[in-house]
Amino acid sequence: MNALRKIVTLGLFVVAGTAFAGTADPVVNQRQDNQKDRIQQGVASGALTKKETKRLAAEQRGIAAEEKAFKADGSLTKAERRDLARDQNRASRDIYIQKHDAQTR
Repeated sequence: MNALRKIVTLGLFVVAGTAFAGTADPVVNQRQDNQKDRIQQGVASGALTKKETKRLAAEQRGIAAEEKAFKADGSLTKAERRDLARDQNRASRDIYIQKHDAQTR
């Protein structure tokens, strides 16, 4: 029974550690998903050229890589969240500008 108690206790610490590690940020992930959807909609409507699409997709990959690097140490600090938000704001603005310029496919 003592061994079982240790296993259960260890399992709870792992779950608790994961839940409180500070890396879960559904806002960041949802914004990434929304921006990818906006890019796809721009492709479907013809508002984005191939070059614009590649540039915007690369920007999204860069943000995802930055998020992964920030989370690598097991926590996402307030400053890191602020940096991600700033980068996502810039990317959102870039998507808007590219979708509403005079260029079409």
